[in-house]
Amino acid sequence: MTMHLHHPSLSLSGKKKGKFKFRNADEARKARELDSSWKELQQKWEVDTTNKKRARALSAEPLSYKLSPPVGRNTTAHIKSLSSAGGSATLAPAKVYTGDKVLGITIVHKSCLQPVFTQQEAIDAANMRR
Repeated sequence: MTMHLHHPSLSLSGKKKGKFKFRNADEARKARELDSSWKELQQKWEVDTTNKKRARALSAEPLSYKLSPPVGRNTTAHIKSLSSAGGSATLAPAKVYTGDKVLGITIVHKSCLQPVFTQQEAIDAANMRR
């Protein structure tokens, strides 16, 4: 599956459309006539969508939120955290390389850090094209 950005018309959530600008006055007049005839047809068949939506929303039971645990969850038997004696630990010493095998570290490409063991490896990394 590819990760492309799609046009808002392809999304499931949709996008509210703003005002529609008509090409000319004749098209605007036709659109107004069609809209008014559609509303007349809805009134003829006694279909009022705005009132239906409003009635459905008002008839629904209002949501009530409680800040208490749900039924069936028993919170009386509370298990306390373990209290261990003592305090914080001391800071560990910094880790430092003390050997003699690694001469240093080189950056070959961007953040690709590589250890250098010989002088020739250091020269090769410095001469490499980036």
